Amino acid sequence: MNQAGRTEVREAGASVRDASRFVSFFMAGFECSSHRRKDGARLDLIHATSHSLHALGDYRGCAELGLRTIRDGLRWHLIETAPGTYDWSSWTPMVEAAQTAGVQVIWDIFHYGSPDHVNQGSMHFIDAYAAFAAEAVRVHRSITGTSPLLCPINEISFFAWAVEVGYFPRVGPNKRGWFKRHLVKAAIAGVRAMREVDPACGFVWAEPLIHIAPRDRTLGERRRAENARLGQFEAYDMLLGRVEPELGGSEDVVDAVGLNFYPHNQWYINGPTIPMGHHEYRALSEMLIEVAHRYGKPIFIAETGSEGSGGPAWLHYVCDEVRAAMRLEAPIEGICLYPVTAYPGWDNSRHAEVGLFSVVHADGMRRLRQPVANELVRQQDLFALERTR
Repeated sequence: MNQAGRTEVREAGASVRDASRFVSFFMAGFECSSHRRKDGARLDLIHATSHSLHALGDYRGCAELGLRTIRDGLRWHLIETAPGTYDWSSWTPMVEAAQTAGVQVIWDIFHYGSPDHVNQGSMHFIDAYAAFAAEAVRVHRSITGTSPLLCPINEISFFAWAVEVGYFPRVGPNKRGWFKRHLVKAAIAGVRAMREVDPACGFVWAEPLIHIAPRDRTLGERRRAENARLGQFEAYDMLLGRVEPELGGSEDVVDAVGLNFYPHNQWYINGPTIPMGHHEYRALSEMLIEVAHRYGKPIFIAETGSEGSGGPAWLHYVCDEVRAAMRLEAPIEGICLYPVTAYPGWDNSRHAEVGLFSVVHADGMRRLRQPVANELVRQQDLFALERTR
């Protein structure tokens, strides 16, 4: 990591927690998508961002900024080279790097991408995923001697939507809601299989937090918007067994409710994004309080960030709203800056300048995005001050 202009960082994260499962309140997330686009091209963002080569330096750079809890992922398509045959060489160096750097990693077992020999729309997919997930826990345990903290399947709601509308390649029957339930079944089977290997595994999740407003005030439009908005809770409700218990869900499947929140997460039904400051824009704090009341479980912001010069202002807004929710007793345990490095966009490989760190330069170093780092330090101090009140 480039040391020039390094911001002095306070280890404020730990002071805002009581009994959190996370080592630090502020976290970093590495973009680890590895799915195929609808045109068939395979993405591998861990490789594209050079994180696969620089994991140790990346983890140390995050730790120096007080981000000692990390979201990262496995690349199933590289690991399961043939049905039931695993090559862990793409992952074990990352596990070892995390140990060396002294950081806690939340490992995404399945971040969209699966091997080409696994048909995501088949019943075999559920068994293949559960077997892979269980073996990953065995490997992690053999290296670290500790129980992992895991995100079994990333963004079930978004994943299902992307397949249904054809943004990701379509799989399975063309039946609305089918793939979401299919993913939930797989996720639950994976949790059970991983707990058989290590009963002390911890399971956190990452689902979009959204708001959808009606385009007018007619009763029908308001109902359509509200029904669409409530759809964001389906995956958690299924995982927890609160609806459709035949899927196998139960309260112990979810240890912490992760919420992904970005500037584009509020829109009019079948319409454009609602800009912040508009009267239809819903305060993040209100949304967090709703989730806290609905589930009664620990919450964390599993992903948040804004591209370009908007990064510091967005972090300021999110942190202000999180503090407001915490004052009203929302059990929020962390905020994850995601992605923490610049990355090439999914659709066209455009340069997306996000997070705290640049791409890797010719000297093998990433550059610090100082305005975001400055805001992070300010927010760490504010959370530390909040904790003393």
